[in-house]
Amino acid sequence: MKIKISGIGSYIPEIKISNTDFSKHIFLNEDGTPFGYPNDVVIKKFKSITGIEKRRYASSDQCASDLAFLASLKAIENARIDPETIDYIIFAHNFGDVKHGSKQSDIIPSLATRVKHKLQIKNPKCVAYDILFGCPGWIEGVLQANAFIKSGMAKRCLVIGAETLSRVVDPHDRDSMIYSDGSGAAIIEASDDETGMLSYESATYAYDEAGYLFFGKSYNPDLKKEDTCYIKMYGRKIYEFALSNVPAAMKSCLDKSGLGIDDVKKILIHQANEKMDEAIIERFYKLYDKPVPKDIMPMSIHELGNSSVATVPTLLDLLIRGKIENQEVNKGDILIFASVGAGMNINAFIYRY
Repeated sequence: MKIKISGIGSYIPEIKISNTDFSKHIFLNEDGTPFGYPNDVVIKKFKSITGIEKRRYASSDQCASDLAFLASLKAIENARIDPETIDYIIFAHNFGDVKHGSKQSDIIPSLATRVKHKLQIKNPKCVAYDILFGCPGWIEGVLQANAFIKSGMAKRCLVIGAETLSRVVDPHDRDSMIYSDGSGAAIIEASDDETGMLSYESATYAYDEAGYLFFGKSYNPDLKKEDTCYIKMYGRKIYEFALSNVPAAMKSCLDKSGLGIDDVKKILIHQANEKMDEAIIERFYKLYDKPVPKDIMPMSIHELGNSSVATVPTLLDLLIRGKIENQEVNKGDILIFASVGAGMNINAFIYRY
């Protein structure tokens, strides 16, 4: 038995934030000292490394669970199913619902329960729960749905990834320009044909790497006195970790599927950083002594930024709907899904579309 994605949907917030909107921010080094160059230089360097030109932020009346609900509606409609037939709602996020202007995360009840409530699902046997797995959370949710369905515990699952990272960033940290808000959702069920998941990999590296992404104080010395913390990262360590481990995980996953590198048509990788993603793909193909094919890696980061768990399902939705320039997916195509993030966690799966 295999599982397949029978429905996909995403919600992209309407508020557009361009790089120039950060031109008046006061960016500081970790020790609180100012940069020795103006913000236009900071922004230019930022774009050259990350590829990000714009990102989306949720409106002030929206939280992560609201974005998730809207994406879920689209996935349910796309799958043409009755939501009462959903056995599990698996919601991947990292920070819960953070209201606009708030410094507190709200995760009681769980965000999955909130989505179930908004969907007005009456069936008590539709089990709703959240998972915290860093940016690879949506993919991990798909792997959990795969286990539930293969074991007979479920026939149909709704897997969601949603986040409002704009509300947990330090405005004095230039890394704050990376993050964005968004949501993606998929209906997962058993496949009775050739389509579906063929193999997977998942791992947590925590011996030395657990703290590469963390919650830390503002770089502003005046704000450090407060209790508020923000998402922080050791970018160079993450880059080196990703290049060392993600290509190997992807290769192991592909080899387990019984397919070859030339069978792969698209790689849908977490939209973390354009240069890092490109380097991962180059390293992956180098493991097979092959050049990287043209248009193998669809990208959404230029316009949408890094919305963590939402990037991969949103990318798939945009790809299927023909919303990414010079990119398409056809029936029978072999896709690789892959992600890396806080934990440090890595996962991947091979999928026949």
